[in-house]
Amino acid sequence: MVNINISEKMTIKKINYKGWKDSYSLSNSEVEAVIVPAIGRIMQFRFLGEENIFWEDSQIYGKIPNPNPKSEEWDNFGGDKTWPAPQSKWESITNISWPPPVTFDSVPVQIKAEKNELMLISEVDPFYGIRFERKITLEPNLPIMNITTTFEKVKGDSQQVSVWTITQFNEPVSVFAKIPENSIFPQGYNKQSDELPANLKIEDGILSLTRDENKAHKIGSDASTLLWMGKNVAVRMDSTRIDNAIYPDNNSNSEIYTNYNPKAYVELEFLSPLKTLEVGEKMDLTVKYTLTKTTSENIEEQVRGILGR
Repeated sequence: MVNINISEKMTIKKINYKGWKDSYSLSNSEVEAVIVPAIGRIMQFRFLGEENIFWEDSQIYGKIPNPNPKSEEWDNFGGDKTWPAPQSKWESITNISWPPPVTFDSVPVQIKAEKNELMLISEVDPFYGIRFERKITLEPNLPIMNITTTFEKVKGDSQQVSVWTITQFNEPVSVFAKIPENSIFPQGYNKQSDELPANLKIEDGILSLTRDENKAHKIGSDASTLLWMGKNVAVRMDSTRIDNAIYPDNNSNSEIYTNYNPKAYVELEFLSPLKTLEVGEKMDLTVKYTLTKTTSENIEEQVRGILGR
């Protein structure tokens, strides 16, 4: 094991995580992030020594991704990742609609440790001509992680694209979104699946929903703040929507997806504005993750406190 003591409170460790060698732990006095370059993901963000929050598929721990997966062979490792949006354009660009573009999902990436941050760096995708970088940092002595994802156009024709980050969480008590007072959507959200998620409602500017065990559901919104609420801990995610910008998926800058059994997870997602990238140009998206300890009592009061409503 290699330890890099950034300061008295910030440490980077090289670890073996669930069978993936050459993984890394980035920690401060409060929290730890686990990064696995072999699958290009941030696999965990948690309080030191406490329960995992991000969902993982334990059946494929340590597996190396298949660089040529077919739809039925796609490995859903879990954790936090980035894909290019909109998904509706994948087939016209890569010739297949699923699984996701290989370079973004199924190819190992490089990792660099600099000062108090870790940087994941991908290869150049042959279809998009884009390389992605993901900078992971922790705020000193606070339970906060920031991830900045950058797309750089390296080769090929210009391409309209959005940076899309997908974070998979374990089964929640509930999931929430802080809906803007003047939402661009009449109902406060837009429907992206045949049916709406279970127990979807909006009260006093806060949207809430739960996971349906039998069907997958998805909605989009113009919320800049999402919240995953577990029994003992909550994760608030923030990524500011840019006024007057155009976003993918019916102008959604945030999305919530709930999966059905047996893989009991939900996804909290953010997207950047659409931009036509020329060679040499970059675009990025920053998401802030804040951990908070919770109790089983007064859930609504805790949610309003965390969301500031």
